[in-house]
Amino acid sequence: MPLVGNHGVNTSAIAISNGVKQLKDIIVGLLGFGNVGKGFATVLKKNKAYIESTLGCSITIKKILVRDPSKYSNTIMPDTLFTDNADEILTDPQIQIVIELIGGVQPACSYITKAIRQGKHVVTANKAVIALHGKELFELADKHQVSIRYEASVGGGIPIIASLTKSLAANEIEEIVGIINGTTNYILTRMDQEGMSFKEALAEAQEKGFAEADPTSDIEGEDAAYKLSILTHVAFGVDINPAGIPCVGIGQISEKEIDFARQLGYKIKLLAMVKKNGGSLNVHVHPALVPIDHPLAAVNNEYNALYVKGNAVGELMLYGKGAGPLPTASAVWGDVLEVAKIIQNQIKDTNTIRIKNGFEPGNISSGSNAYYIRLQVIDRPGVLGKIATAFGRNSVSLESVVQRGRGGKTVPLIFITHEAEWDNLNAALNEIKQLDTVEEVASILMVQSRL
Repeated sequence: MPLVGNHGVNTSAIAISNGVKQLKDIIVGLLGFGNVGKGFATVLKKNKAYIESTLGCSITIKKILVRDPSKYSNTIMPDTLFTDNADEILTDPQIQIVIELIGGVQPACSYITKAIRQGKHVVTANKAVIALHGKELFELADKHQVSIRYEASVGGGIPIIASLTKSLAANEIEEIVGIINGTTNYILTRMDQEGMSFKEALAEAQEKGFAEADPTSDIEGEDAAYKLSILTHVAFGVDINPAGIPCVGIGQISEKEIDFARQLGYKIKLLAMVKKNGGSLNVHVHPALVPIDHPLAAVNNEYNALYVKGNAVGELMLYGKGAGPLPTASAVWGDVLEVAKIIQNQIKDTNTIRIKNGFEPGNISSGSNAYYIRLQVIDRPGVLGKIATAFGRNSVSLESVVQRGRGGKTVPLIFITHEAEWDNLNAALNEIKQLDTVEEVASILMVQSRL
């Protein structure tokens, strides 16, 4: 069977010949041919025989949308497949699956909407579209009886969506916490292992292609917030706008902070968390101190990992490359094969996830957490007592106190708190800032609990 082509194909997935079912080719169109699009084509070329044996037919790429087709005359795909007219894919009755790999909100969302209205199934790696517009797209897909799949939108090649919706479907999920941004994890790893400054580690990440030319979305935690929004929808049935997720990035993390954390037995990671808390959900993205013996502390460089706790399965962790053309393309292919089987077997699919477990979108908070606080204080008798009193007066109890350095005018004073409400901690810090012996509140980080 051909890898690519423009030949006419019956859009029915199953034909009857001499009383025997014969599976027809699945015809797809690609929106975008960047790194992931090229990875998708590469996987098809490398694993064509395996894909055909899995499906009992082949998958044919009929058209690929790009901005300028003239720039694609020397790729692994024939140049006749490239077009700058989206309608050649979105309105072609032969194309059954539209694979959106453009990224960004628009025009991707409009293309997905039109594909659904044309009765086409959609596979996307677009975290922004799913996080911001997933609810209405799922409802529209149900109305038109087509599927949307989005495994590649979270965690690159890690099958977290499939795990939550299938393998763990009998569980009530209690907690998901993980590293879901490869850029920030690479930067923090290089700062920890090589003593690099934030600026040096970012530059290296950009040079190696792990960070964008404008890394703002990654550094400020926005990328992780999009992905956490999707996970919250899948695991808890709650739709939350990423802008409503308490979010802090890693821009303030210095080599000094990395070193202090190491001395205390921790590594610093940018964590995304959603956790049940009675009738509400604790949801946040925040740099955190992770105990050195926690599995997440060993996740380095561009790798991602998700720690999941279910009421039946207990604790498990999914680990793998969170980005890159082939890992992400692998996730896209998993979705394409799943949708192809839906087409072949004429299955009616459901995309919407009903609100479950009594959680409502309004019941979102950053919850109660342990914190690492670093103050820069004047080295004078009685300072510690006044600060400890301020914490106690605001219902923040302390697990440990460490003073680093002596002999200078000011010294770092580090506190690890027990779990505390953010409002109580904030009130305590506002009071502490007024002390004439406190030069600054230099750092506030969450502390991930030990297993």
